[in-house]
Amino acid sequence: MRCLLALLVLLSAGCAPKGSAPPKPSAATTQSVSVAPVVREDLARELELAAEFRPWQEIDVNAKIAGYIKTMPVEVGDVLREGQVIGVLEVPELQQELAQAQAMEKRSELEVVRARSEVTRAESALRIRQLSYDRLAAVAKQRPNLIAQQELDDIGARLQEATAQLATANATLASVQEQVKVSQAASSRVLAMTQYTRVTAPFPGVVTQRYEAPGAMVQGANKPLIRLSQVDRLRLVLPVPESIVPRIKLGSPVEVRVDAVSSVVQGKVMRFSGILNTNTRTMQTEVDVPNPGYALKPGMYAYATITLDSKGDVLAIPIQAIRAAGSNPSDPRQQLAIVNDKNQIEMREVRLGLETPDRVEVVSGLNEGDRVVIGNRGDLKPGQTVEPRLLAK
Repeated sequence: MRCLLALLVLLSAGCAPKGSAPPKPSAATTQSVSVAPVVREDLARELELAAEFRPWQEIDVNAKIAGYIKTMPVEVGDVLREGQVIGVLEVPELQQELAQAQAMEKRSELEVVRARSEVTRAESALRIRQLSYDRLAAVAKQRPNLIAQQELDDIGARLQEATAQLATANATLASVQEQVKVSQAASSRVLAMTQYTRVTAPFPGVVTQRYEAPGAMVQGANKPLIRLSQVDRLRLVLPVPESIVPRIKLGSPVEVRVDAVSSVVQGKVMRFSGILNTNTRTMQTEVDVPNPGYALKPGMYAYATITLDSKGDVLAIPIQAIRAAGSNPSDPRQQLAIVNDKNQIEMREVRLGLETPDRVEVVSGLNEGDRVVIGNRGDLKPGQTVEPRLLAK
């Protein structure tokens, strides 16, 4: 039997091709994995909302009195400064009222002059009567039977009359002085009404609509002359969702992107309503955006990015490293696969922090420069040697 086996071996060797080598066992292939380095960077959680610009303030400018428009030297698109004349009204009856009021004021002033002269005359008469009475009273005291009592009584009565006349003159003077004040108030009222014939801009802005023309009759608040919009600053009113409302703070920076003019400007959260709209479940939040060159127009759409949370100089890894772990990304504790210096797989338990759409903060468990595995790692085992392939950030 042994001889037969040896014979078979010799025959098979003789049939083999000349120069061929016996087959070698195949070596195990090293698996390639994608990795990303742990780096330090600034992270920020942001929210982008769409909204449209509104003027900083906008009003219809009305005349304060009724009248005919005499001149109106403004047009749509004009940039007005505060106090600039928008229109001049013609109100003829005001001139007559002003002349009458000024005449009454002058008359009242003359009445004051006359009343003061009456007071002066009454004071002089009183002094004379007082001297006469004092002299007679002194003589009667020294020589009781020299002057009759009737004469003393007459001079005393005349003294009382002079005193009453002085009181009347003072009352008349006070009355005409009050009348002067009334006349002056009437003149001031009519003068103010006259000044109202000049309609001026209450703040700097742009004329966005012109309602009337010279010759038209305006009835005060019933018919505005123009619409004035202040646009050197604009309001961006953002509908902030209910879930984000607790993170909104005054002064938070906001980046505003305006595609219509290919511009990005910086603003701040300046005010918010503090209540939610029950229909939309959003809170009105206003961002002030400077617009010195008037490049931005009210009504333009913009995209505002609000920074909700931010951290600087933290360890961060791609969010794909967490999703590849197969666990809940919102769980702060995760187990990640890394490739060590020997290109072997290690499992690390880490604690996560701030998460953005593409990056996540590593609070503990990893060091700067560590390489985390990106992608499916279901067939990787701790200690397994792999070929790392670094992905661009």
